[in-house]
Amino acid sequence: MRRSLLPIICCPVCKGDLVLTVDEEDEKEILKGDLHCPVCKVHYPIEEGIPDLLPQSTVT
Repeated sequence: MRRSLLPIICCPVCKGDLVLTVDEEDEKEILKGDLHCPVCKVHYPIEEGIPDLLPQSTVT
């Protein structure tokens, strides 16, 4: 995921801003890390440069 995408990505649940935590990156993109929504308290992983922004399913 490129850092330049951060301003246009939002939480898929509440549409709030996401906080980025980087675990691994190269000169072009973030390879591994986490996007966190402080409002929903949900974490969205970044694996192999791809952010997984699918909302977590709830078990009923």
